[in-house]
Amino acid sequence: MKIIRKIILPFLVFALVTGIFVLCMNSIQKKINGIKVSEKLTDTDPVENAPPIVAFTTVALGSFRGLVADLLWLRAISLQDKGQYFEMVQLASWITKLQPRFTGATAYLAWNMAYNISVTFSSAEDRWRWIKRGIELIRDEALVYNPSDPVLYKELGWIYQHKIGNIMDDANLYYKNQIAVELMDVFGGPEPDWKVLAAAPGDEEQFRKRCPEKDPVWKALKDSEYNSLDMLEKEFRTNRKLPDKFTVLLKDADEVKFIENYFRKRWLKQKYKLDSAKILEINNKYGKLDWRLPEAHAIYWATLGLDHQKSGEPDISCDRMITQSLVDAFKGGRLLMFDKNNFKSFMTAPNLDVADALKKTFQEVYDRQKSKSFLSGFENFMTEAILTFYNYGNYTKAKKYLEDQRKMFPHNPRYRVDVDDFVIREWLEVAKDGTMKQVMSIIDGLLFKSIYFLAYGDTDAAAAHEKLAQGVYLHYKQSQNESWGRTGLPPYMEIKQRIVDNCLANFPEPVSASLRSALEEQKTLKKEDQPLPKDK
Repeated sequence: MKIIRKIILPFLVFALVTGIFVLCMNSIQKKINGIKVSEKLTDTDPVENAPPIVAFTTVALGSFRGLVADLLWLRAISLQDKGQYFEMVQLASWITKLQPRFTGATAYLAWNMAYNISVTFSSAEDRWRWIKRGIELIRDEALVYNPSDPVLYKELGWIYQHKIGNIMDDANLYYKNQIAVELMDVFGGPEPDWKVLAAAPGDEEQFRKRCPEKDPVWKALKDSEYNSLDMLEKEFRTNRKLPDKFTVLLKDADEVKFIENYFRKRWLKQKYKLDSAKILEINNKYGKLDWRLPEAHAIYWATLGLDHQKSGEPDISCDRMITQSLVDAFKGGRLLMFDKNNFKSFMTAPNLDVADALKKTFQEVYDRQKSKSFLSGFENFMTEAILTFYNYGNYTKAKKYLEDQRKMFPHNPRYRVDVDDFVIREWLEVAKDGTMKQVMSIIDGLLFKSIYFLAYGDTDAAAAHEKLAQGVYLHYKQSQNESWGRTGLPPYMEIKQRIVDNCLANFPEPVSASLRSALEEQKTLKKEDQPLPKDK
């Protein structure tokens, strides 16, 4: 028994001494961290919610956090090689906290999750979960430590522009649909009134200045048994609206709307880090963007990247991201249809409102960067704009843009034709070699004009435009030899039905009634109509 005591006693003493040491070190380290933060002696915050081994090693090593980060890097690489991904989320967060100024590491970790890890999963839901985590690592963590680093803004914008906005991922429609669903919950509809939202209070202190102590809001809050504004806000986010028992007591529709805008502004800022005043500024500069779409978010983050760049050489990558995303917004920056239960119903149309601002932006960027790539992009956009304006019936604008092209490239014979010949020739080229977005823009525009003419009784013009749409559709399908998927086209009748539904929903009632009548008449003559193109 004495021998056992002699063996166990040293271990107990060692364990007690070690425990006391760790507790003392933690207490001392907390005081040191507090002094460092309060006196701004460091911009590196303590590691939180780490396991004991990480916390202890961090305390023991102090400034040698990089060694701990290296070990975590090795662990992360080992897990990825084994296909064990889920622990990597926490590892990436710790690495970011241990080396908050090493933004290249955070950018890589976010990119790795959004691109490499996401595609190892077959389901769109699982892929989206990893892409969101990549976004959150930069947006919610790295930018907290580095709010003035343009590299992080650029990397965040790139995930929106390329991974979500592009079509190279088979599940891209699911990602776009998810963003639209999430943001419409915050907006309370397709979009908020950005001017009103920007003017709303940003925090409770500003709210109390607007609603002082004797304001009816506080009595309604108390009588409805909400102990604080935070509790009411939590209820609002859960149910997407203010509770009835509060609004009934408040009895003021304007005040209800004011409180809703206050909560929506905070929700947008706290969860998505989107500043409504900055969004309003961007809309005023470039034209009204649809903030349910990824292109708008890429523009937002790239704009912040430009705002935070250091004096000297301008950041060409942020400039390029803005112009490219504006081009994408012009081609398909207006959301027509989506369904959270069927992401393949997602459908966009060109946003013609951004064209003139985009043209001006291209010119400004080219003057600033003197880059031939911007000049080439500018020329391609102008051609795209001519086709789109023509396609949607704005012939005057199409002609004006073609005249501008002649002035910019006076020696290019491509532009020394009239607008009708130019458009027809370019359509054939696009149908053969263009992207899906370009072809869809042509087909959508032709079908829109066909339905427009049909609603106003011009059946000949309607038939002519639909025949053109069918021709472009078939020409592209034959050249691609590909079924509906990542880069193919959906069935023709599905495209047409979406355009019809949108027109019926948005035309004035007399025009909608006329269109319904014409469509019913077409059904009775269906056997005599030219057959619609069939998908192979």
